[in-house]
Amino acid sequence: MVNAHKIKQNICEIGRRIYNKGFAAANDGNITVRISDNEVLCTPTMHSKGFLKPDDISTVDMTGKQIAGRKKRSSEALLHLEIYKQRPDIKSVVHCHPPHATAFAVAREPIPQCVLPEVEVFLGDVPITKYETPGGQAFADTIIPFVEKSNVIILANHGTVSFGEDVEKAYWWTEILDAYCRILMLSRQLGKVNYLDQQKSVELLELKDKWGFTDPRLTEEFKDCDICANDIFRESWKESGVERQAFDAPPAMAGAMAGSAPAAGSSASGSNAGGTGNLDEERLVKLITDQVMSQLSQ
Repeated sequence: MVNAHKIKQNICEIGRRIYNKGFAAANDGNITVRISDNEVLCTPTMHSKGFLKPDDISTVDMTGKQIAGRKKRSSEALLHLEIYKQRPDIKSVVHCHPPHATAFAVAREPIPQCVLPEVEVFLGDVPITKYETPGGQAFADTIIPFVEKSNVIILANHGTVSFGEDVEKAYWWTEILDAYCRILMLSRQLGKVNYLDQQKSVELLELKDKWGFTDPRLTEEFKDCDICANDIFRESWKESGVERQAFDAPPAMAGAMAGSAPAAGSSASGSNAGGTGNLDEERLVKLITDQVMSQLSQ
């Protein structure tokens, strides 16, 4: 049987963590846990997540109607419910505003891949939604193109939402993402970000598969994608206004299932959507230029 009181205590603990980490100022953020086919525990609106008590947690049904609780449920419950509808395996959702990840949300800068081993194994490609006013179904629908291929999503000009099989794991992805975004920003201030090479990147994907973590780059659908170039969600960039500006594109790398290095003149798959400045063409020009300079130096 579900111990609802224990789950409410766990929600309060995660609320304290996101508040103490600076991920939810004032009354920001919301947390839910699904406890049955039609019941979801939900944090209250206009209440600091750092000072929650189990009695503050309400219960809503899968339409968003509050069916229990003395405090009004979060105004953004529909976002959580849409994730549960799209992913029956998910039991908890955490939404908050971690500052470093939210900076990427405001800049609409894609999160560089193939930099940190832990991020490659636990997160992979992190999508950015298009912007919608929070609270309504249109806002909730922005996650639909991404929720099947990721466990953490950046909400444009808003924050993050992460989800998992329990409330602690749902929170983990947000903490990992924000720590990574902070490292990226600090590295950029030092001068540049160094990318892992193709062999080491493929090794991490193989390790991820061995540990039982799914990744679209390991599926037949994306077997030919550029494993480090945010190709999984590239087609969404134009609609979302995502554009690579602060960080250089990684070196072109063949798909993890290809089993060989990219041939001369190869480039990332996917469109040049989102005003990326003809990213694929730039890579091709750079590759040709490097070859020409190499020949001239001989």
